[in-house]
Amino acid sequence: MNVLKRLPMLVKAGLILLIIYVIVKFVIKPPLPSSLVSLYMGLATVAIWMYLSLYDDKMEEFMGPIKVFLRGWRNENIGITVARVIILVAVPLYVGASVYARLTPSDEPPIEQRVIHPAPPTEFVGLSNPIPHTPENVLAGKGLFIAYCSPCHGIKLDGKGPQYKGFNPPPANFDDPGTIAQLQESYLFWRISKGGVGLPIEGQPWKSAMPRWETRITPDNIWKIIMFEYEGSGHTPRTWE
Repeated sequence: MNVLKRLPMLVKAGLILLIIYVIVKFVIKPPLPSSLVSLYMGLATVAIWMYLSLYDDKMEEFMGPIKVFLRGWRNENIGITVARVIILVAVPLYVGASVYARLTPSDEPPIEQRVIHPAPPTEFVGLSNPIPHTPENVLAGKGLFIAYCSPCHGIKLDGKGPQYKGFNPPPANFDDPGTIAQLQESYLFWRISKGGVGLPIEGQPWKSAMPRWETRITPDNIWKIIMFEYEGSGHTPRTWE
């Protein structure tokens, strides 16, 4: 505790933000979408700033090193001077470029209003994977995934297979915490079985080109593919709470 008390206020604030980031990014299950992680980090930053603003001495201790760095000092190292110039130039350029990118009109077609994850039909709700989770079945699922799914979803499950550039919306990136990590196995079984043509009205308009795989892959093999998708992406299926 004494070591923590002796740390500069700027370092303490950075450590608190780092700990919060590790918790919301890696500890909370199921994983949170990147947008929600950014929201929590913004709220944490505001909370820390509000706390520091309540105490003049803590605020001065926090801002002191920043003011000294920005003002400079006599006979300072040339590396410090260069670092200050780079920061003072790079930050405004980054902010300006970000604003420009957001406000510049795009020639892309407008995003269609759609329900990304519509509710599955009743007969698919609550299904669980009947295939035993064994290394052999995971390996079989991997082989099936490579044969049928990887051309679009990619061998690395990142949604960047050899054909992904030809689809809009792009194939799902299973590494993204906002995809299968948020879904139950029964949902994946429905989507793989019925494909894009099986989406209900609330899922329209949707240009999903995924085939109706139930016409070519047996239910057991679809379950094995699902098993590999979770195993390969490092996620676990969402369960009923």
